[in-house]
Order: sequence, then structure tokens, then C-alpha cells
Amino acid sequence: MTNRENNAKSQTDDVSILIIDDSEVNSLVLATQLKSFGYKVDVANRGREGLEKLYRQPFDLILLDLMMPEMSGFDVLEELKGQPRFKDLPVLIISALTDLESVIKSINLGATDYISKPITNTILRARVDAAMQKKRRTDQEKIYLKQLEIERLRSEQLLQNILPYAVAERLKMGEETIADSFENVTVLFADIVNFTQLAHGMPPIELVTLLNDIFSRFDQLAEELGVEKVKTIGDGYMAVGGAPIHSPNHARSIAQLALAIQQAIGNFTSPNGTRFSMRIGINSGPVIAGVIGRYKFSYDFWGDTVNIAKRLEEQGLEGQIHVTEETYALLKDNYQFAAREPMWIKGRGQMQTYFLTGTKGDG
Repeated sequence: MTNRENNAKSQTDDVSILIIDDSEVNSLVLATQLKSFGYKVDVANRGREGLEKLYRQPFDLILLDLMMPEMSGFDVLEELKGQPRFKDLPVLIISALTDLESVIKSINLGATDYISKPITNTILRARVDAAMQKKRRTDQEKIYLKQLEIERLRSEQLLQNILPYAVAERLKMGEETIADSFENVTVLFADIVNFTQLAHGMPPIELVTLLNDIFSRFDQLAEELGVEKVKTIGDGYMAVGGAPIHSPNHARSIAQLALAIQQAIGNFTSPNGTRFSMRIGINSGPVIAGVIGRYKFSYDFWGDTVNIAKRLEEQGLEGQIHVTEETYALLKDNYQFAAREPMWIKGRGQMQTYFLTGTKGDG
């Protein structure tokens, strides 16, 4: 067998054709011819019988007679093409009708081609092969488009994992520079106390896995409370309430997150069994937010509010939530605090700060 014959055979293998024709003689002749080309063939002698076979099993091509009792080929074609799943199924009309009106009606109803009886072997093979080649191209296009859609959704998901949803949508709409100012938000910095020393000697995979478990729990808490996780910095964690989506309860959401983080970190231990603890700093005020980078995006916050929150984390105490007077003023009616001695904060000078100890409902 030549290479050309092998290629032709491979293109007919597993191709299934359904003949719908009320003439048993015509069906037998067509089936014999098609089988000789290497196609698999099934036959229905009535229109409804053909449709029922289509509903039960898939076919790659239909050969359809027009003049049949009870249900004409036109009726079969109309019902078939009225269903989305059969929209791209090729249908070749085989009919003794040669008038232009029948041809036009068949094409308008969705037929792929129109072959007038009697049909020679050469014409039949050429038309069937052409229809199958077109179907293969259509199937390949569908696969390609599906892959493109999967990649698009994957890219969108990745973008939304990196950036807040509202910001990602603005980028997708073509906005090149994203920079916003927010008059009042609350910023949280949290750091695992002595993490480097406590995790000393851990294999890299175990170290990363541990940090991922810890920060994934923080992410879950942030999402539940409507807080925007901004980034992790080594073993530090940054989150903001009230941006990029405005919230009047930004300080309360961050306070709840801080308390939840303090509780959650107690469930994690170092290799020697020591429980981890957090040092947390919180500040409220105006910030600038925006997207930095062209190839590796980063959504970040800037301003004195951010800097002071970081300073409070650095100058806080283990297991404590250290807040500024601005945050204290927003939370004092609903939360318990312990005042700290005024202290020098770089960039601000002498400041009165507080430790957030719980909600007023804690007793």
C-alpha cells in the first residue's frame, strides 16, 4: 500500500456516516460504495428513525434523501439544525429533485452540499471527502478556540491572583497607568517574631511549605473580612482595609484581622515545637495606591500612613497589636486598648500609641 493510500485510509478510519433514505436499494448502493472507501456506515429508512439514531450515537456525516414519507428530508434537516449540538454536523442532500428551489431551500436549512441522483462513485467520494475535510478543519478550529479560551481564563485568573479584581478589570480595559488616592484607609503590617532563628535548619521545601500554610490561613481570614492582602515580604504580611474598594468599616475589619491572625498563628510551631507569635502594627490615614511594573505587576501602597504602620510593627512587642492614635480614635468605642508610653517614631517624632487587646464584648 502506497503512502497516499495509507493517508487516505487514515482519514476514513473511525469516520461514521448515517444514510437516511426510504429506498432500501439506494441505501444499499450508497452504503456499499462508502464502505469501499473505508467509512463506517449505518442506515435509516425513515426520517424519524434517522433522528433517533442521531440522538443515541454520534455520526460524522449525514447523507439525507429529500423525498421520504411521513417526514421529508426538509423536515429532518430543519429539526436537526435547530439544535446547537448538530449545528456543525455536515449534511449532504442526495435527491432526485434537481430544481433550483429545492437546492436553495436545502442550503438555507443548513445542508453542506447537494448531490443529484444518480450518483457516481467519483462524485460521491469527492463530495464526501470534501465534507469530511471541512468538518476536520471545523473541529480543529473548535479545539484551537477552546484552548485559547482556556488560556484566556488562566491568564485572567493569574492576573486576579496578583491584583485586586477591580484593578485587574481596569488593566484589562486598557488603562495603562493606575494610580489612586484614598483619604482614609487602615494599613496592617504583621511579622512572625524570630522566624528565621526558629526555622533555622529547615529544608527549603519545608520552610516554604510552612510559610505558605501560615500565609494561606491569613489570606483566608483577609478574604472573609473583606480586607485586601497586599503582599508578603519574607516572613512579613501586609494588608489594607478600605482600598481599592472603599469601606467605611476599614479600621474595624483590620482590627478583626489582627485579632484573628494572633489567634491563628498559635496553631503553627517551629521544628523544635516552639509556637510562633506575631508582632503587628496598624495605622489609619491617607495613602496612594497603584500598579507598578510592565511585565511583573505589583499593586502597592505608599505614603506616611504606610511608613508609620511599618514603624509600629517594628517597634511593637511580641504577641501585641500596636496601633496609632488615629486608629485608636476609630476603634475606641468597640475595642479594648492599653495605652503605651509615648515613644519616638522615625518620620513622625514623639507619638502616643496603644495596644489593641480585644473587643469590648470580650468581658
